[in-house]
Amino acid sequence: MEENTQTMDKPVLELIRDRYDALTRTERRLADALLENYPVAGLTSMTRLAESAGVSTPSVLRMAQKLGFSGFPDLQASLRAELEATISNPIAKHDSWAEHAPNTHILNRFADAVMQNMRETLGALDPEDFDAVRTRLADRRRNILIAGGRITHALAQYMFTHMQVIRENVTLLPPNANTWPHFVLNIREGDVLVAFDIRRYENDTLKLAEMARSKGASIILFTDRWGSPVSRFAEIRFNVQIEAPSAWDSSVVTMFIVEALIAAIETDIWGVTSQRMKQLEGLFNETRLFRKARD
Repeated sequence: MEENTQTMDKPVLELIRDRYDALTRTERRLADALLENYPVAGLTSMTRLAESAGVSTPSVLRMAQKLGFSGFPDLQASLRAELEATISNPIAKHDSWAEHAPNTHILNRFADAVMQNMRETLGALDPEDFDAVRTRLADRRRNILIAGGRITHALAQYMFTHMQVIRENVTLLPPNANTWPHFVLNIREGDVLVAFDIRRYENDTLKLAEMARSKGASIILFTDRWGSPVSRFAEIRFNVQIEAPSAWDSSVVTMFIVEALIAAIETDIWGVTSQRMKQLEGLFNETRLFRKARD
């Protein structure tokens, strides 16, 4: 079978979603079983996976080939590589890129990686998903909650700082996950939870999304190319390329999408936002927070 370079560049999860409509009913049942417990379900034997989905083993082989793999072992190898990538710690990430790092300045290497991340992310991002998110976040009838993890809390904080100026009823969940049930208590049908969760995915964020979804909240997820387990509860997700020549994942492209959303939402409800900004400037003047030319 001719090598499919597109298959090599995409997680199995993304391949299934891309080609789901082309699968037969039986293959879709198999795909659903795989997605339900991804990627663990695909790391078992072909016979066990077929039994769990209620299909024949040849169906497993046919689906693997439709996804662009030579066979089920090839698909499993891709899943193992994904799993290794998602659970790798900063030391492992550093060693991975340092071994093959080009002999150029770190500024050039990092810039090249970020620009490639931007191109790949924007190439896969559906503008209709972006517009659907901006519409939900601009809808003042909906309360908005924003949550991040150990590293991504900084992204959540940044988004919150702007969104609370743009419109009312925006809440940043604190880093201490023990307090999150208190916020879930007040969620109403139609409210929005914006969650940030990249590899190594955090159990607290997954539980938060599950609880919020059970209360009728719409989940918007910022995650990586492999896809956080929160994806199963998310209505819309942004799969962002995050790899860089560093022990840490890059947040540049995620920040780009956040800032683009901020710009879009403030434009959509500028009448409200401009009034809030004027009031806020008045409060800043009263507190003398910022220096003025005459000071």
